[in-house]
Amino acid sequence: MAAFVGYCVQANGIKFPWAPFDSITATSPPEQWDALPDVAKWQIILGVGFLEWWSEIRFDGTPHYMKGGKPGYVPPFDATPEKLPHWVGLNLYDPFKWHVGLSAEKKQSLLVTEINNGRLAMCAAATPDPLARPPPAAPRCRGRAPILCHAHRRAACAGSASSASCRSRRLRAPCRC
Repeated sequence: MAAFVGYCVQANGIKFPWAPFDSITATSPPEQWDALPDVAKWQIILGVGFLEWWSEIRFDGTPHYMKGGKPGYVPPFDATPEKLPHWVGLNLYDPFKWHVGLSAEKKQSLLVTEINNGRLAMCAAATPDPLARPPPAAPRCRGRAPILCHAHRRAACAGSASSASCRSRRLRAPCRC
């Protein structure tokens, strides 16, 4: 969900008004990523890599999800502080300890809500923006994208085959020109 919101904020040009953010001239998130120094890119990649490593390794004694553990469980940072090189701060799940005293039913309903919100955010982040794409390389055929004629392996809109010849050969996808 944070990825989708962050992408929307960046794509709309919203940024902090103070330095060093006021000097950003890139307008789209891919341009902003390209403008980052290599050291900053590696810092982001290694930070995400650490979080992946921490969720896979189990210093607190809980079993891994492939060995009967709970899927999606991330061990808290304060469970084994001696295993970390420095104090991390807040835990990833429940950083302010708001969900400690909740009932099992309430936790289950919150889990379902969180899963549904995550699914919706993944769908939104995976949906391409049609206005951000370059124009198609192939010319349009009567307002539709050209369909390849399977008999000729080239665009049927170019006049190499008619829809009648494709239908007579009983192809699965006849040309629609």
